[in-house]
Amino acid sequence: MDYRDITVLYEDNHVLVAVKPQGVPSQSDVSGDADMLGLLKARIKEKYSKPGNVYLGLVHRLDRPTGGVMVFARTSKAAARLGEQIKDGTFGKKYLAVLTERPNEKHAQLVHYLLKDSSTNNVRVVPMTTEGAKKAVLEYNVMESREDDGLYLADVKLYTGRSHQIRVQMATIGCPIYGDIRYGKDQPYGHLALWSYDLSFVHPTTGKRMIFRVFPPEEYPWTIFNLERHIGIVRPSD
Repeated sequence: MDYRDITVLYEDNHVLVAVKPQGVPSQSDVSGDADMLGLLKARIKEKYSKPGNVYLGLVHRLDRPTGGVMVFARTSKAAARLGEQIKDGTFGKKYLAVLTERPNEKHAQLVHYLLKDSSTNNVRVVPMTTEGAKKAVLEYNVMESREDDGLYLADVKLYTGRSHQIRVQMATIGCPIYGDIRYGKDQPYGHLALWSYDLSFVHPTTGKRMIFRVFPPEEYPWTIFNLERHIGIVRPSD
């Protein structure tokens, strides 16, 4: 993979918005595989013939199995301002998730405390008083059910950005995400059906509210749902 495989949705002197493919790390890790930050730095370096090191700030992350829209900062000032938006809640992130069980409530907010084991890269729910535990909050809404397939499409809004958060919290209430072989039982091996489809933030210099929405891949189980109706945009034709 090289940077030409990455879809860039928007770019100016301050921010770069791109779509992370599933299976690509947000930043370099022990695998040594090509990562979003490195690929986009290479893109900027070649496109603008920049000598030396290229600055690109990682504002937020997506877990490796999760794909979808991300924003990167092209200046340190932009990075700081976007970081403040994450802290004050004006930075919006929404995900689509295909659940393998129907939640008891169609719409609910989930609050858990999560602890990550760095040696295994596993995250688990623990009591609030556990040392190192971090509060995790999300809100989900089941938008469509496919009873014949036993699958349910949910919109998930994150209020905190913890590692594996959506996967762990949904599995904890008995509704693991399709394809999640780490936190779900008897899941099919394949792409995790979790996708960052909606990203919104205030542009760090213009003050304009920017919203980006992208479709997940055209593959099962996404294809059994009416995504255009739920996302509110039309899938681009080839």
